[in-house]
Amino acid sequence: MKIHEKYINRCIQIGENGLGTTAPNPMVGSVIVHEHCIIGEGFTSPFGGNHAEVNAIHSVKDKALLKNATLYVTLEPCSHFGKTPPCSDLIIKHKIPKVVIGCLDENPQVAGKGIANLEAAGCRVTVGILEAECKQHHKRFFTFHNKKRPYVILKWAETQDGFIAPKHKEKQEPVWITNPYSRQLVHKWRAQEQAILVGTNTVWEDNPSLTVRDWTGRNPLRFVLDQKLKLPQTANIYNRDAETLIITSEASKNKTLNPDWNLKYINWNLKHSIAKQICSILFKNNINSVIIEGGAQTLQNFINENLWDEARVFTGTNRFGTGVAAPQFSAELISETQLLNDTLIIYANN
Repeated sequence: MKIHEKYINRCIQIGENGLGTTAPNPMVGSVIVHEHCIIGEGFTSPFGGNHAEVNAIHSVKDKALLKNATLYVTLEPCSHFGKTPPCSDLIIKHKIPKVVIGCLDENPQVAGKGIANLEAAGCRVTVGILEAECKQHHKRFFTFHNKKRPYVILKWAETQDGFIAPKHKEKQEPVWITNPYSRQLVHKWRAQEQAILVGTNTVWEDNPSLTVRDWTGRNPLRFVLDQKLKLPQTANIYNRDAETLIITSEASKNKTLNPDWNLKYINWNLKHSIAKQICSILFKNNINSVIIEGGAQTLQNFINENLWDEARVFTGTNRFGTGVAAPQFSAELISETQLLNDTLIIYANN
């Protein structure tokens, strides 16, 4: 492995530490190298905090070494004031002579301006090291800025005979298809993404909480489709465990529903496509990633409108014989994993 690739690969590794906390900012990783030795590392702090380059610079004990060091980073250093000052200014302040960047920042607020600032100050900038890997690492961020929608992850579990739910249920609670280890993994995923979305039928049938309970992390924002506001406010999605946004065609009725701090109603125009409109709503709410957890109709809407990026499909060992059929789609198989007796297959939408 070439030396630049070695250190950018390390940047990607440590950048993963920001997954689930930095959004809507990208989870950037940065390392600082002096005479073939890493003297500083950093990744993006939770949203509103320091960026990766700042944390890496702050971690260097002897700041005098920075004048002869190389800073590596997965994404172009920012050049604008947001929650924090521009990272490119701090790099220039410490007179770091060389900066190696994985990929350009395609956010219009940056988009080459960070590199221009560095080069104008005399920095020698190298761009495009492990570029494909860095873009994959920042897939949520790039999808949000380039496609003006969140990175959409579809997730469901199906039986051996292709059903995601039985035809009839006696109780308003989930009928588990997967084992506890698979369910714990799903909670880990929830902690990693900004939002989670389900349709009306899923809430009716399962009364889910849509929170992180079997993992450590923050709860995602809950988006619930409830066209006619039929769901009872005793449903778990109305509890105070996480912020909830109800997408409905009856948003004007919210004045009579006494919404509290964690509840908001968003209008849904029935004349327009469902998935496209949901993506627009999520984008306007600054959501750069969402897990669609069902039900079958909601999942199929995103598939039919080709508004999805990744599908994570569990297959358990049981059979229903009849029931609600799993969504139908075609995609590229990315990976297949066994979790005890469950099979997890991850697909990418090409």
